[in-house]
Amino acid sequence: ERPLSARPQPKMAGAGRAWRAGTLLLPPAWRLRAPGRAFGAAAGPGGSGGGGRLVLGAAFALGGGAGLCLAARQRLREHSAAELPAANLQLTLYQYKTCPFCSKVRAFLDYHGLPYEIVEVNPIMRKEIKFSSYRKVPILLANAGSPLQLNDSSVIISAIKTYLISRRNSLEEIVSFYPPVKTMTEQGKEVFEYENKYWLMLDEKETKRVYPVKEVRVEEMKWRKWADDWLVHLISPNVYRTPKEALASFDYIVREGKFGILEGLFAKYVGAVAMFFVSKRLKKRHRLRDDVREDLYEAVNEWVKAVGKNRLFMGGNQPNLADLAVYGVLRVMEGLEAFDDMMVHTNVQPWYQRMEQVIEKTGV
Repeated sequence: ERPLSARPQPKMAGAGRAWRAGTLLLPPAWRLRAPGRAFGAAAGPGGSGGGGRLVLGAAFALGGGAGLCLAARQRLREHSAAELPAANLQLTLYQYKTCPFCSKVRAFLDYHGLPYEIVEVNPIMRKEIKFSSYRKVPILLANAGSPLQLNDSSVIISAIKTYLISRRNSLEEIVSFYPPVKTMTEQGKEVFEYENKYWLMLDEKETKRVYPVKEVRVEEMKWRKWADDWLVHLISPNVYRTPKEALASFDYIVREGKFGILEGLFAKYVGAVAMFFVSKRLKKRHRLRDDVREDLYEAVNEWVKAVGKNRLFMGGNQPNLADLAVYGVLRVMEGLEAFDDMMVHTNVQPWYQRMEQVIEKTGV
């Protein structure tokens, strides 16, 4: 059960968004949106003692081992359960507001108009998730008749999407189709992975309805995996590219995260310095170019090319799960120099605008 100390907050989404569809981001001589979003850092090695835990906690707040990020500021939105699909589905999301994987889940839930409550987790103590042996975020507690815990952003999305499409099975049975598999990292650490987490567990009839052509399903799964395995690793080296950018990122992390006053001051200045150097190690680990912006631009344009000129989204007239995953990762950079540069130097802006519009339209 959820501990009483973990008090859920109402879902918020989309407010404070100064970058809007139709506002072209150009160098300072042109109109720019006001700052207000930022991204976090990539998780790096932690130290011992309170200081080490604090910096590591800030790193965890930005996406665990894959990268640190910031999600959008959110405005309160209320939904009538009677007007929503799966109205009997009660959801509580345990998150770091600055986590890209949490951002993916929120994008998915918002697009499908599903109401949910948020519990913001302190990235250092993490006492809000002490009830769970799984110590990462996001964690989604779902109740569709009986309480159930879902772990891993892609598993959460695949399981809930399957539940919305197919009512043949209970949510508990659907989640059982995604068993964790113990694996070993290159560093010799045991971790759990979900090998089939990009699959929707549908029968033949449902599959043909959702994916009328086999290649559509293959394409969606490919790019969902790409977002997790490649795109997210480009964020931290770009948002921590310079000391100035690192400080801007941590300033947002502290303002938007669940930190105490002293924790926040320490994280802002010590964390920014630490994560600047961590980003350099990540750059080397992922074999990025000296100018990491070039890798970001190339990846984003690769995505735009995959969507193509004849589709609004990869999903056609509406976003599919790949669209939502890529959007969820990219939007965590909003408010930072890296985001502005990406909008100016890539072809992603029209697609990104359409994603913003459709999520606001379907989520309100």
